[in-house]
This record gives sequence, structure tokens and C-alpha cells, in this order.
Amino acid sequence: VQLQASGGGLVQAGGSLRLSCAASGRTFSSSAMGWFRQAPGKEREFVVAINWSGGTTSYADSVKGRFTISRDIAKNTVYLQMNSLKPEDTAVYYCAASTHWYGSTWARTDTKYDYWGQGTLVTVSS
Repeated sequence: VQLQASGGGLVQAGGSLRLSCAASGRTFSSSAMGWFRQAPGKEREFVVAINWSGGTTSYADSVKGRFTISRDIAKNTVYLQMNSLKPEDTAVYYCAASTHWYGSTWARTDTKYDYWGQGTLVTVSS
């Protein structure tokens, strides 16, 4: 299984970016895909997750109302639309996939994910 993340870049505060994560190697018929991020000097943190088959989502409070996750089942791709970006959103963003989905709370834990992409850097300038 390979996850290829893309779409990161430099944006001014208040701007928008859309990240993509393309999965190859298997069909995610009943599993989770999520985004995590790691800022310099900080631990990796949960951003958002989606149940691949049902579309149920889970958002971190810090991004709720600003970020939106979606998926294209035909393309095996998950998207993260990030609006109203803030300097504190600056981080390397990682997409991850799990072969399971045990609910929104379960999906917030990075150790539940089996596969990880390489990360894409998002920098938000003030």
C-alpha cells in the first residue's frame, strides 16, 4: 500500500490550500483515512479522519469549521480542503490509512493507522 500526499505549499494567513492523498495497492472498502500534522518541535497531532465507506468524519477542534475532508472512492483519493489558514496550522501534514474503522474517537489515534504517506509541508505566513 502506498499513500502519496500532495498539495502543500506556502500561503498567507486567511488563505486556502487543498491537500490530496492518493492511495494505491488496495481498495479501502471499510476503513479509515486520516490526516495528521506535525509542527516543528511538537508531537504529531490528529487533524481529521473519514470512514472510507460511510463517509463519517471526525475533526480536531482546532480545525473544525475551517477544514473539510472528502473522498473520491473511484480515484482512491482523499482530500483536505483547508480554509482560513492560520500561522499555527504550519506543519508537515501526513495522510494515513487504516484497515479498520471503530468510530470517530478511535480514528483520532495515530497508532490505529497501518499506512502512512510521506508528508507534505504547509507553511502559513502571518
